[in-house]
Amino acid sequence: MAQQTLGSIYKWAIPATAAFSLASASIYDVKGGTRAVIFDRLRGVSDQVMNEGTHFLVPWLQKSITFDVRTRPRNISTTTGSKDMQMVSLTLRVLHRPEVQQLPKIYQNLGQDYDERVLPSIGNEVLKAIVAQFDAAELITQREAVSNRIRADLLKRASEFNIALEDVSITHMTFGREFTKAVEEKQIAQQEAERARFIVEKAEQERQASVIRAEGESEAADVISRAVAKSGDGLIQIRRIETQKDVAQMLANNPNVTYLPGGGSDGGSGGGKGSFLLGLRS
Repeated sequence: MAQQTLGSIYKWAIPATAAFSLASASIYDVKGGTRAVIFDRLRGVSDQVMNEGTHFLVPWLQKSITFDVRTRPRNISTTTGSKDMQMVSLTLRVLHRPEVQQLPKIYQNLGQDYDERVLPSIGNEVLKAIVAQFDAAELITQREAVSNRIRADLLKRASEFNIALEDVSITHMTFGREFTKAVEEKQIAQQEAERARFIVEKAEQERQASVIRAEGESEAADVISRAVAKSGDGLIQIRRIETQKDVAQMLANNPNVTYLPGGGSDGGSGGGKGSFLLGLRS
């Protein structure tokens, strides 16, 4: 009885295993962000693009090839010469993806590593062609225009290979040692010229201020002279008396100064001048 049971199990196990393997080989999944094309051994690559989800195929006769259709970045670097024969090193950042409906053609012509085959080639081609049309100084001052030219030409070239470019931008730009040194020397010379111009302007302003000050003093002296000539020296005498009063007040407030009245010629009764003694009081 046991032998019959084992025989039945063996009898059905092999067909069941074969059926399960066949079913597994007939099902494939297309994950999110990817698409698939079908290669048929009899008819070649199918024109139909398989979307995300689970699909069926004929085992051995058909095979699924998966493509990542999400936008991916890539850096393209090159060293080339400008219009004035200056060496320029450029790095271009490109966001790219394949045209979904053209995946069968991409697989037939380029394979799954289409970006490795195409982007470095056309990127270097476009960069060298555009940079050669500008001087080194123009590459700095007209960077946006250069970037737009590169983007337009690269979009056109990539579309010939069914590749869509989402963004193209220059991320790095350096020049040769001689040009960099020349730029630095030019900036230093411009700064020194600006400093010299400022010094000259400052000296001119100081000279004009001195002239205006001298003219003002001369006019003031002239006005005083005319006033004295017209009204006499009464104003001068008043200023002298005020000055003497200020000096006397200052000496009177000084504790180290003693005033000694002087005696008159008529016996000391009145009008003699006094004197001040300067000393230290204990």
